Amino acid sequence: MATCHSLTTIEGKISGDPLDCKMFGATGWVLEEPTAEETALHDQIMPTVVHPPRQTTSATPSCGDADMELQELMNSYEIGIISQFPFSSALQRMSVVTRTLGERRLTAYMKGAPEMVASLCKKETVPENFSEVLEKYTHQGLRVIALAHRKLEAKLTWHRVQSVNRAVIEGNMEFLGLIMMQNKLKPRSIPILSELRRACIRLVMVTGDNMLTAVSVARECGMIPPHGKVIVTEASPPKGGQSATIHWQYAEDPNGWRKPVANDTKDIRIDVEENRLKDRPQAPETSYHFAMSGKSFAVIVEHFPDLLPKLLLCGTVYARMAPDQKTQLVEALQKVDYYVGMCGDGANDCGALKRAHAGISLSELEASVASPFTSKTPDISCVPDLIREGRAALVTSFCVFKFMALYSIIQYLSVLLLYSVLSNLGDVQYLFIDLAIIMSIAFTMSLNSSWKELVPRRPPSGLISVSMLLSVFMQILLTLTFQVTAFLLVKEQPWYGTWTPSSNVCNGSRDEPTNASISLHPGSEVDEHNISNYENTTLFFVSCCQYLAVAFVYSKGRPFRQPVYRNYLFMACILILYGFIILIMMYPIKVIDDFFQLVCVPPDWRNKMLLLTLANVSLSILVENFLCDSSFRWLRNLFAGRRDEHPAPNIYPQLDSGPPALICTRRLWNQGRRHPKAKYKRLAQELLVDPDWPPKPKTSTQAKVLSAESGGQQGWSPGHTATRL
Repeated sequence: MATCHSLTTIEGKISGDPLDCKMFGATGWVLEEPTAEETALHDQIMPTVVHPPRQTTSATPSCGDADMELQELMNSYEIGIISQFPFSSALQRMSVVTRTLGERRLTAYMKGAPEMVASLCKKETVPENFSEVLEKYTHQGLRVIALAHRKLEAKLTWHRVQSVNRAVIEGNMEFLGLIMMQNKLKPRSIPILSELRRACIRLVMVTGDNMLTAVSVARECGMIPPHGKVIVTEASPPKGGQSATIHWQYAEDPNGWRKPVANDTKDIRIDVEENRLKDRPQAPETSYHFAMSGKSFAVIVEHFPDLLPKLLLCGTVYARMAPDQKTQLVEALQKVDYYVGMCGDGANDCGALKRAHAGISLSELEASVASPFTSKTPDISCVPDLIREGRAALVTSFCVFKFMALYSIIQYLSVLLLYSVLSNLGDVQYLFIDLAIIMSIAFTMSLNSSWKELVPRRPPSGLISVSMLLSVFMQILLTLTFQVTAFLLVKEQPWYGTWTPSSNVCNGSRDEPTNASISLHPGSEVDEHNISNYENTTLFFVSCCQYLAVAFVYSKGRPFRQPVYRNYLFMACILILYGFIILIMMYPIKVIDDFFQLVCVPPDWRNKMLLLTLANVSLSILVENFLCDSSFRWLRNLFAGRRDEHPAPNIYPQLDSGPPALICTRRLWNQGRRHPKAKYKRLAQELLVDPDWPPKPKTSTQAKVLSAESGGQQGWSPGHTATRL
């Protein structure tokens, strides 16, 4: 505990692996590293020295002679760390070579995974009840580390151990004992995991600890429910002419969960006729969770590629996983169309963090280099925040995209209609639309923050989708309808005619204007391009209101973003622009009309334009919220009897959330629908009707023997299931 570590001192403080720091701190010893001056004054490299704390004789006046001799001996007791073999996830151990002051022979110390350390020790030094004791403490969720040591041969001198292979040192060791440590869950872990489960986000534990310890922690944090059955998957590679084999064992719950027997099953009868639900069956009260070690995972990947997707669908605990195996697990989950997020805090997680769709480093050390995201807090509280922000950013991107698409279409329709009468929008009108409306709206509509709750619903993931295209198409149809209506109605007005600078219809008639009412535009450019006319003025006001209406409709709030009224800058821009447009439309101001090249129209037509804009806004909101967003979900929830709930994904039984009746209803409804696109969802539907799944306890599955013509396994594909022997 005092020597077998990789600690160092930085500015007088001991730094290194947190586990090593805890173990060394429990000894109460002192670590001293040589200074640069001390190293430079000697030919040999000065070692790192550990020793008990120094005590003076005056500090303990009541000690006897024997105690004083022991104290003097401890004061002179020092151990120098000569060579170090750092911890390796693949080897599951680390070791050091030390020399005690006053002794000539060197000593090697080793610590690591109990199974690995015991395999490197002399058999006579390992207790007979080693496995039982190890299983007892790992069942309690304790982290167990084994210790071993041995005296090195005299030929292994100071210089030789600097270049010797670690296999020479880490062999024929003497078993010392086990260290039990309780790694308590962080206070925020259980609430965060519960929030993720409520959002139908699947949780998987990937660790380098013992499997039973990992299962115990998974039960404690709720990843495995109290009545969940854990199926320990032990896979052995081919040996002695026999093919690879998987042994299925049901783990016992140390809190009193009854171990199931082979005949402990329930028959659930489901009658389906013409894809309709006849009777609502009760869902199983238990769920299944697979747990496997890194060695078993490697065997399954190599020899059971057709069975791997089934295990991935229900696998909850992966223990004793090497760094490359963590990366393989992430890749395997991605192959069945999972979106994978990974949290890690060590160098062993770098590969998986980099390969995952969203890797989060919980430390600022090696993992932060490979991870796209780094958390300032060393816990998983950042995971829901990252998901909420990511969903809000995705929805915002789609909203801005749809708004910019409608902006182009609205302006295109306005110009197309004006071209039919040999007119166009004026330069100032273009500038007002692009700068005052589009730029201010495009920048402020993306300021909505994420919604405070993580809902069990995913945002749209692609631009080419039914809901997205329907939304854009319906808004284009509304825009075209109201622009064409306004364009045709203005021509039907009794005062309509060819506009000239001397025209005056503000009072609703076509009388000759007085000198005070004549609006002359300087220059002859207006007459050449026919900008000032009744059609231009009408379409300018209607289209400007349409830009704002589409922006308001597409600035969506819940369930992924805060409500639109919480975006104060955006709402201020909407209200100011609406107020300004309605003001100059209802109360013409000569200076502003001249600046925008607008013409005066009768009050009756101004009221009609106001009604058209209000109707346009109302219909846009109704169509977007009650037709485009909710049409398919409303119909699905109507048939499923779940109008007020968020739709949950089609996943394996233990991943479903909600009352049992709703779970079964959802399953039957999913069976009558078309096959989902995601591979893991299709596989889940197949497993629901597979009578041989999950595996029975105390059974085995052997790998298929492939012929030379087959060329090897091609992996799982929908409709292809594993063969159980």
